[in-house]
Formats: sequence, structure tokens, C-alpha cells
Amino acid sequence: MKRLTRKEEEIMDLFWENGPMFVRELRERYNDPKPHFNTLSTMVRILESEGFLGHAAFGTSYQYHPLITKEQYHRGSVANLVDKYFGNSYRALVSAFVEEEKLSLEDLKGLIEQIENHPK
Repeated sequence: MKRLTRKEEEIMDLFWENGPMFVRELRERYNDPKPHFNTLSTMVRILESEGFLGHAAFGTSYQYHPLITKEQYHRGSVANLVDKYFGNSYRALVSAFVEEEKLSLEDLKGLIEQIENHPK
């Protein structure tokens, strides 16, 4: 899955929080100074071409909606990170956190307990 830019993720967050919207409704969700309508429209069409958004036609206007959930995007982002930087090994990822002292023994025990209690 493609990694979103900061601006693209900002747009997707608005769709994830508010559901289907027309570009004018999306623009209304921004604080001043609001992005130009054409800029948002272009970015929305790019997100659609990349498979993040779909649309329904209403006359000559399109109402856009997310095709993936925020959770699906985040899971895909983590998977890409693990694949790219840790040779697709989640164990290597956890080991890196341990080596950098980002995970304590208590954290690891909690993870083990979570794994043991996770329904299969």
C-alpha cells in the first residue's frame, strides 16, 4: 500500500472522521485559510486513482467516500515499515525496540501475555 503524504493523510482523516463528502464539504472542514477548491479537487482525484477513495455521481458532481478504513491504512503502513526496514520480520522490529531501550521487560511481559490470551 502506498504511503500517504502529510496532506493526503490530512484529507483522508477528514473522510474517515466525516464519511462521504463532496469536495466543497471537504473544503468547509478546513480552518482559514482554506485550501483552494481546485487544489483539493486534484488531491481527491489522486487519492481516488490510488484506490483510497471512491465516488458516487450526483448529476455533474461527485460525492467521495473512503475505500479503506483508517485501521486498514495503519496496518498496511506498519507492514510496509516491517518489510522495508526489518526484512519482513516483526521479531527484528521488537528486537530493535529492545536494543534501543524503547521496550522494558514489563512491556515485553505484557506483549507475551497479550499473545497468549489472543483468540486464535
